[in-house]
Amino acid sequence: MSTSVPSRLWKQITKHGRGYVFTPSEVLHLGTRSAVDQALSRLVKTGKVRRIGHGVYAYPQLNSLVGEVPASPTVVAQALARGRGAEAQISEATAANSLGLTTQVPGRVVYLTNGSPRRRRVGNTVIEFRHAAPRRLAGAGSAAGTVAQALRFLGPGGTSGQMLERLRHQLSLRQRKQLRALSPLMPAWMHPALEAIALPSHG
Repeated sequence: MSTSVPSRLWKQITKHGRGYVFTPSEVLHLGTRSAVDQALSRLVKTGKVRRIGHGVYAYPQLNSLVGEVPASPTVVAQALARGRGAEAQISEATAANSLGLTTQVPGRVVYLTNGSPRRRRVGNTVIEFRHAAPRRLAGAGSAAGTVAQALRFLGPGGTSGQMLERLRHQLSLRQRKQLRALSPLMPAWMHPALEAIALPSHG
């Protein structure tokens, strides 16, 4: 059975497409731990898969100009959380910075989780997981969730009409609908901003 693990593993990886980041726990259903480890090692040696940290692998995104595109901390955090059966939500400060709403650079990359608190170094990045209540994980891993977290960081009165319009144009219609669906889980002061961002486009 283990002889077919490499082909099944490659099929599983390519099914997710380039940019996929994962841990071995996501693919252990394909064979024994030793067989999966051997298959991963072979893929790394042939350059098909990149080992980006201890127990973290990527099927690299490619760019015609720069070659391999490094996986974002958010994608890595999501993979680490999935590997432990948990969720990961970008922190408020990290979300605001990633959307260009503040020039304040967080001291570390922080994610909220319903799993256990811990820190992981992946490459040159230290990712810190902090335990949080389920309500603060609403929209975890989505563009809508990132916008909601950024609004939390800015706080009541911390946004302008121009800023909200900018956020609205960064989201697709589907993502704006997802943002509106998160509204009941958000503090009351945030509702007007969420509605303004979720407004349908005109013209």
